[in-house]
Amino acid sequence: MPLSEHEQHLLEQLEKQLHEDHKFASSMKSNASPGGYSTRNIAIGALVAIVGVVVLLVGVSNQWIPLGVLGFALMCVGVYVAFSKNALGKLGKGRSKGGQQKSSFMADLESKWEARHRDER
Repeated sequence: MPLSEHEQHLLEQLEKQLHEDHKFASSMKSNASPGGYSTRNIAIGALVAIVGVVVLLVGVSNQWIPLGVLGFALMCVGVYVAFSKNALGKLGKGRSKGGQQKSSFMADLESKWEARHRDER
């Protein structure tokens, strides 16, 4: 059963909106790091922050100002690593293999979507 003019127009609008949402989702995904907080980053950051607290307390109790400052700096670095999504990745580690597979999967889906969109016209 063929679609009426109005239904065809509505279908074209829906396809256009889906395509625009797809571009928006892709742009948002490329700006954000993959996934949420890394458990590894949280664990390493917490350990560094705990070591920083210990160094700070030792420095303050012995009145060694440079050691106290070093402990405070370690605490700050630990908190930064724990709450950043890609802090350890910036230190020389690349994306994980899963992230690359995910992006190639998305690239395949995008190419299929664009090919289907071209064929329809």
